[in-house]
Amino acid sequence: MASSLTKDPASTSGSAKTFFGHPRGLATLFMTEMWERFSFYGMRALLPLYLVSGSGLHMNAATATAIYSIYMAMVYLLAMPGGWFGDRVWGPRKTVTISAVVIMLGHLTLALPGSGTFFAGLALVALGSGLLKANISTMVGHLYNGPDDPRRDGGFTVFYMGINLGAFAAPLIIGTVGEKVNWHLGFAIAAAGMGLGLAQFLIGTRHLSARSSVVPKPLSAEERRSTLRKGLLWLVVAVVFYGVLVATDVYTLNWALVPITVAGLLIPVAVLVRIKRDRDLSKAEQSKMSGYIWFFVAAAVFWMIYDQGGSTLSLFGESSTTNSLLGMHFPTSWYQSINPVFIMALAPVVAWIWLALNRRGKEPSTVVKFGSGIFLVGVSFLVFMLPLTMTTDGDKVSPMWLVSIYFLQTVGELCLSPVGLSVTTKMAPAKYGSQMMGVWFLAVTAGDCTTSLLSLAGVDLNKTGMVGLEAALAIVAAFSIWMYRKKVSLLMGDVR
Repeated sequence: MASSLTKDPASTSGSAKTFFGHPRGLATLFMTEMWERFSFYGMRALLPLYLVSGSGLHMNAATATAIYSIYMAMVYLLAMPGGWFGDRVWGPRKTVTISAVVIMLGHLTLALPGSGTFFAGLALVALGSGLLKANISTMVGHLYNGPDDPRRDGGFTVFYMGINLGAFAAPLIIGTVGEKVNWHLGFAIAAAGMGLGLAQFLIGTRHLSARSSVVPKPLSAEERRSTLRKGLLWLVVAVVFYGVLVATDVYTLNWALVPITVAGLLIPVAVLVRIKRDRDLSKAEQSKMSGYIWFFVAAAVFWMIYDQGGSTLSLFGESSTTNSLLGMHFPTSWYQSINPVFIMALAPVVAWIWLALNRRGKEPSTVVKFGSGIFLVGVSFLVFMLPLTMTTDGDKVSPMWLVSIYFLQTVGELCLSPVGLSVTTKMAPAKYGSQMMGVWFLAVTAGDCTTSLLSLAGVDLNKTGMVGLEAALAIVAAFSIWMYRKKVSLLMGDVR
């Protein structure tokens, strides 16, 4: 990558070099995110398989899907307080450093045998990932000269490539070791990956923007005391409540899963209402928030379907596909490398297409890109109905069915996700900053909690009727966005 560095006097990171035409700090964040995603996606590829395996926790598919979905939801739900810590307590750079340590400790805890250490490790990884996600994306935004910098969208796309390099390698390495050698050794390798990411971040931190070390709105002494009191109060309430359940032998796993799922659905709504009703926002900021709600709802529908690639589709791959191609048998976790491969192949093409269309004045609006992404994820589940029908008698199908589904979802993701990250930083009210990146990730929380709630209610997500219903929901949502695209564009004001 060194050969791609050139001089750039306009760099905002304090460095005179660039990374593929972008500020040099993008390379640091790119590599940090790559190793963090290596650890995250490696564990994610193993999670549902470990939960249902006889050598793992031996749960049924519905419970495994619910736990997987709740875990994913919590990672993104905790991005909101993660953004708050970046804005009010530590600043983005320090928050990312601390979060990397927490993630590494979480994976090491997962490497220890036992269901207790397993759930403790999941909690630590979710906490650390939530702290990291919003802040590292915010630091990418800090590298550019405001929302109008023409390199900004491309920078987020390059950053997205780092995510997918790590995501591609993780199932092949961590997944293979976990499935074929030892589950807990796989989790230990994930910890090593996060350790490498932390080391790389500390070495390259000098290339980041000075803004990333600033706490935009530090807590006052009274606010710190009040926050600590409230936090301790809620902790005591939770400990007492669950202590009583355990002592009276009433506690079951659903006592933890259901409240978390309901909270994951209610909190995103409450956060959006609170920001929208904030009287400190200008008229223009209020209008942008109204437009942003459209993007949020659309993204929630998208992620509800998309994130089942690691649960519903993965479990289908384990039970109903041959897991064999060209005479080579492969572990089920390898399916999780398909999406990153497609992203790495297609992301530069999509970025080039947007840039070429922009030069000609024909680039689709953000609204149209979003609608296209949701439409494609809906079509992917229409395709999923075909192999589901073919395996009703216990037959197994070619893995190419899953490849085709992941391909459609990947194209949809490239239409929606990088643009969503960028538009969030553009439309964020000045008062909230990093917290708005947390709001964007709450859309994932809402989508995954919907999946979890369905699983906990006993809905079989691997049935053609349910898959068809989800596909129809996505296609209707895409059509609605298309119909109201002019109204949403007006609400966005000067953001395009």
